[in-house]
Amino acid sequence: MQIQFAIDTLTTKKALELAAAAADHVDILELGTPLIKSEGLSAITAMKEAHPDKVVFADLKTMDAGALEADIAFAAGADLVTILGAADDSTILGAVEAAKQHGKGVVVDLIGIADKATRAQQVVALGADFVEMHAGLDEQAQEGYSLDGLLEAGRASGVPFSVAGGVNASSIAAVRESGAQIAVAGGAIYGAPDVSGAAAELRGALA
Repeated sequence: MQIQFAIDTLTTKKALELAAAAADHVDILELGTPLIKSEGLSAITAMKEAHPDKVVFADLKTMDAGALEADIAFAAGADLVTILGAADDSTILGAVEAAKQHGKGVVVDLIGIADKATRAQQVVALGADFVEMHAGLDEQAQEGYSLDGLLEAGRASGVPFSVAGGVNASSIAAVRESGAQIAVAGGAIYGAPDVSGAAAELRGALA
């Protein structure tokens, strides 16, 4: 299983610092939506130039104009982009077509989708490379939140999926056992005093 580092910061400089610290222990470098909104496409280009050997994931969370937004992100250096699962099928199809033209990939983010397993099957049939079983920061902050629902949805979907929603060293083994291809960790890495050590701990938990 691969590890994706969700870099939720607001400056390219800080994102590059975090990526450099964690890169030896992660497979995918994700530029969070706030970073892309703050810094623009140049953040994608800077990350790919700094880490050409890593998969650069642009978390666009596109809801409309799928072909256009995917195209400009791919041209900037992204290897994967996200389209929201709540988007119209035509939006997802447009992004998938752009991905084919660039030789890149589309991930459909299922944040806010009630029946994640069913929508996952639908969007993979449309050409998405995989889906992200995702609970956002606001949802995670609610009383009683558990990662279990995401893992159950992933297992039920029967399609390739990642999991994002509070993954840490104590839960990453359960993510792997659910059948996920990718575990997405953000705060567990960038919020740690030792970013490199936290990334290494996640990798070690999969040993």
